[in-house]
Amino acid sequence: MFGLALLGGTVAHAGHPSPASVSAAVAAPDRYGADTAAEILAAGGNAVDAAVGVGFTLAVTYPEAGNLGGGGFATVLIDGRPYFLDYRECAPGSASAGMYVDAAGELVPDASTVGAGAAAVPGTVSGLWELHHRFGRLAWRADLAPAIRYAHEGFRVGPLLVARRDAFAAALHGRTNFLTYFGALAADATFRQPELEATLRRIAAAGPRGFYSGRTADLILAEMARDHGHIARADLAAYRPLWRAPLEGDWAGYHVITAPLPSSGGIALLSMLAMKADLAASFAGVPLNSPQYVHLLAEIEKRVFADRASYFGDPDFYPAPVAQLLDPVYLARRAAEVDLRRPTPTGEVKPGLGEHHDTTHFSIIDRWGNAVSNTYTLNDDFGSGAVVGGAGFLLNNEMDDFSAKPGTPNIYGVVGGDANAIAPGKRPLSTMTPTILTEHGRVAVAIGTLGGSRIATWIFQVLSNWHDFHLPLAEAVAAPRVHHQLLPPDTLFEEPFATLAPAVRAELTARGYRFVNQGWSGDIQAIAVGSDGVSAISDPRGRGVARVLPASAERDRRPRFSASPARPPGQRTAATKPAPGCAPRRSPPGIPRP
Repeated sequence: MFGLALLGGTVAHAGHPSPASVSAAVAAPDRYGADTAAEILAAGGNAVDAAVGVGFTLAVTYPEAGNLGGGGFATVLIDGRPYFLDYRECAPGSASAGMYVDAAGELVPDASTVGAGAAAVPGTVSGLWELHHRFGRLAWRADLAPAIRYAHEGFRVGPLLVARRDAFAAALHGRTNFLTYFGALAADATFRQPELEATLRRIAAAGPRGFYSGRTADLILAEMARDHGHIARADLAAYRPLWRAPLEGDWAGYHVITAPLPSSGGIALLSMLAMKADLAASFAGVPLNSPQYVHLLAEIEKRVFADRASYFGDPDFYPAPVAQLLDPVYLARRAAEVDLRRPTPTGEVKPGLGEHHDTTHFSIIDRWGNAVSNTYTLNDDFGSGAVVGGAGFLLNNEMDDFSAKPGTPNIYGVVGGDANAIAPGKRPLSTMTPTILTEHGRVAVAIGTLGGSRIATWIFQVLSNWHDFHLPLAEAVAAPRVHHQLLPPDTLFEEPFATLAPAVRAELTARGYRFVNQGWSGDIQAIAVGSDGVSAISDPRGRGVARVLPASAERDRRPRFSASPARPPGQRTAATKPAPGCAPRRSPPGIPRP
């Protein structure tokens, strides 16, 4: 059964451990992030403190996606109450719908993907500050201390990071200053970043003022001037993160809390879970990753992507029909359209209501049952490839997540429409899907992944593997994944890590599918809490580390959250007064206030 409520309750079930018996756990994309979380939790910090610390640490040790110059989403469960923070990047005030199109109406190659001109206004620093301000327990400086230490003392570089650096640098052809900063990365060597250390120290001392104004802002603006960027001082001053109402629905006895727009991922995840439940009779007895199972998944996924292309964008600019798209009657009708034997021709898969790569994720729970599921990004690996000179951090290339030319695919091959067209101050559509499942009001699962357009489909498949096939969490994460996104037609994206059996591929090919190797297939970071204890899994496809920490490793005093913690002198409260540029146009109704 599946039901949706934009602000829902919880489902009661027996057998869930009490908060006092929950061990803390972390699943992070590298060992330095996991070490940071463990250090902060052991010092008495809560899940939010640990998330803030991990967010800043990954900006040092996981530069392909961890960031100061990007943005993200956080789904949070505090004392059983769900919250969602949107700290997505936004378009500069000078942005326009045709800014990446030439006089002939064609996209200018790489203009929205390479260099400072591809960068939207970063949100990460403001977002992590807002999380800490609302719910953090330790001092702000304490949460940043591990990141500063890794920047100062350095960290040991692994071969996977070097391989990804080499591949990205080869594609750049020297068009940015990327190798000036990351050319020295060498496997098994210690990598130090003094300019990034200085930036982190400014942020530790002054909060967001240490990034959006003063010395760091001056360095950002100098990089804009050198590399034809669009971000202005007013854009930095105006940026605000937004508390939004999370999307919530009930699935298989769990309460699902996930990302609302401007993420398309939450809608996609809830839609896929619902349609699979509606097709329960068709899935009955179908083996996992058999030809019929993969075909049914593809039929579900292509319909979700048809709706994504037409209806989704920044909700402060475009009123998407979310309630209609998640209406059980509508989803049942979409499920009934599935062809049980062959791929539905792409041209026949219309938006159901009529016409109108690289990220990183970490999941954390603390011993009190609080949870953070956080996904943030530079968009592509290493973002735009442009490093802010003197500040040591990479800029995003999130402007490519807009529909620079509606109907034309972005770097992930996903087509968008007018709802996601570029506009000043607008936040681009995303697929980041940080998700928490609860049972009886208590955290049961925290999950998310990198993966661009594939994020929601991979979370959907892992949850299905875990619940429907009763796989242990580790096996559910390690199992093969496939992806279908409507376009290119009848195309199944597969992966080299865990492949489908040759006989399965042969039968699907005979049905009319073609296969494309999608390369690295995600980096799921998942934690599950049940009557048998806590499981934490970092995807074997990546270099991540998961740890379950004994309750004795944390201080016992339960945290109490202050409504108005102290701020650095002169720091404005986020999202209180509308301003030009990246501040909200309006305050959406129904947002739960921390």
